[in-house]
Amino acid sequence: MRIRLGYEIIVSHPQPTPMLAHLSIHDSRAGDLLIQDPLLTNPQLPITQYCDSFGNRVSRFIAPAGQLSLFTDALIADPGTHDLFYPDAIQHEVSDLPPETLRFLLGSRYCETDLLMQTAWANFGHIMGGWNRVQAICDFAHHQITFGYGFARNTRTANEAFHERVGVCRDFAHLAVTLCRCMNIPARYCTGYLGDIGVPRDPAPMDFSAWFEAYIGGTWLTFDARHNTPRIGRVLIARGMDAADTAITTHFGPSTLERFRVFTDEVEEVQT
Repeated sequence: MRIRLGYEIIVSHPQPTPMLAHLSIHDSRAGDLLIQDPLLTNPQLPITQYCDSFGNRVSRFIAPAGQLSLFTDALIADPGTHDLFYPDAIQHEVSDLPPETLRFLLGSRYCETDLLMQTAWANFGHIMGGWNRVQAICDFAHHQITFGYGFARNTRTANEAFHERVGVCRDFAHLAVTLCRCMNIPARYCTGYLGDIGVPRDPAPMDFSAWFEAYIGGTWLTFDARHNTPRIGRVLIARGMDAADTAITTHFGPSTLERFRVFTDEVEEVQT
């Protein structure tokens, strides 16, 4: 299948302001792009890119004083398959984990493993098996938090989401990631595109989505505590310890968001 995706973000600044942006499709999907996804701006700006420590492509530029538009319109080929279901995936002993996975066992800005350790072991200590344990954590987070765009707060941590019981997709992901790490399962936060493909269309405006990956069965597997069901058409933008590592935009000065639009739609292929 083919998926058309992109965004339009309009921000304003009272003065020239350095910015970073995680808006490029992850290099792991770059080979699937049929129409590229360059970060375009109005007014046009010089943009440089670098690869961060998580393998994400980050754009760097200086926003002028006044209004700035960021946008792209891309096309990607997707296999059209659901997230992988691997119920036999085992949990590895910490001593057997690859070195590059170990940092994903640690607490982070939004994932306070120290505060949720007892909760995790009380609820999931009796569950054996990597897949079964991660899925139980997803079930727990899915039912613990009530979703609503009006509940969004960019300072909410996993522990706060657990106690407040409200949030958006990033809060579901943060809670599940934290509980996995408490159970010695490496887990990393992910953000990207996820359209309403193969499911009823959500009438709410589309946004970038958050999910997570857990290292079990010798590989990273995708889980989604918010939707809690395998989905079609995920397109990764960035991974990290939590949302602090994958912020869509970072402004090194005051800013105002004036418009935010994301689109992700299946495109009918023309038969020749």
